[in-house]
Amino acid sequence: MGTVADRLRSKLDQALAPQQLDIHDDSAKHSGHEGAREGGESHFSLLIVSERFEGLNRVARQRLINTALAEDLAGQVHALSLQTLTPAEYAAQKPH
Repeated sequence: MGTVADRLRSKLDQALAPQQLDIHDDSAKHSGHEGAREGGESHFSLLIVSERFEGLNRVARQRLINTALAEDLAGQVHALSLQTLTPAEYAAQKPH
């Protein structure tokens, strides 16, 4: 994983103490599109499972992430695809 992804992980770990955090660099899918950087690390998909999301709607959850990653979103990161779940929501998605 590259340096941008590592920085995202560090900031999200600190801000949200997630039980699960999956970061995928989707930049190759956007090669040649606006915001794509040579070498990648501009487009990411995130799965974040955190107790901090309890009682928050989707927009409030995204605001927490955007606040934690504000510097990166203003710089190298062009796009984030977010899946934000509480531990109970995540457990309900798992096959039994």
